[in-house]
Amino acid sequence: MPALPSSSTQTASNKGRFISFEGTEGVGKTTAIDNLCNQLQTAGIDHIRTREPGGSPFAECLRTILLDPMTNINDDTELLLLFAARCDHIEQVIMPALARGTWVICDRFVDSTMAYQGYGRTYGEPLVLSKIEQLTEQFIPYLPDLTLWLDLPVLEGMARAGKRSTADRFEQQATEFFTRVHEGFTALAAAHPERIYRIEATGSSEKVGARVWQAVENKFDMA
Repeated sequence: MPALPSSSTQTASNKGRFISFEGTEGVGKTTAIDNLCNQLQTAGIDHIRTREPGGSPFAECLRTILLDPMTNINDDTELLLLFAARCDHIEQVIMPALARGTWVICDRFVDSTMAYQGYGRTYGEPLVLSKIEQLTEQFIPYLPDLTLWLDLPVLEGMARAGKRSTADRFEQQATEFFTRVHEGFTALAAAHPERIYRIEATGSSEKVGARVWQAVENKFDMA
């Protein structure tokens, strides 16, 4: 597994925390983020909620292109569009928030690129993983302090996702694609245990929310 940059607190002198949520489709990220933001508000912690691809006006335009089922682009173009969106998102939203001490709660970040483009698209091809590593080192100043990987069996997640609105360009992929994505998240969690925490995503939203909050408390000594 390629090396990645340091987490934000190791490179930014501020009290803001950067937390990302990851997982395959239908794992319940939106609800888990809702619960965490509610708990942060109750605790009096200033925070913002954002997402990738997207999060800034320009990045949201690229998100529309990337998720549109009618978009027909090759893998390299997809990868570069994702990083273009991420660069703008970091400069316009993430860095200013962290600089003023605000916590950033992000739905997906660079780990999704590793899992979806590095594993889902290309079966963990070393050359592709190397491309993603190089782009990350060159353009991404730091990674989240904590990444919460919501882990759910692929078929269960796909069944959940199928009950939502019309599938976007990524959600339309076959089961085998998401199996490879899951393998990617598994490999990332094994390579970066100090940052990526696996959260069992089965059970009620309340139980998942409690697991998420416990991980946050443990990571930042809040208990």
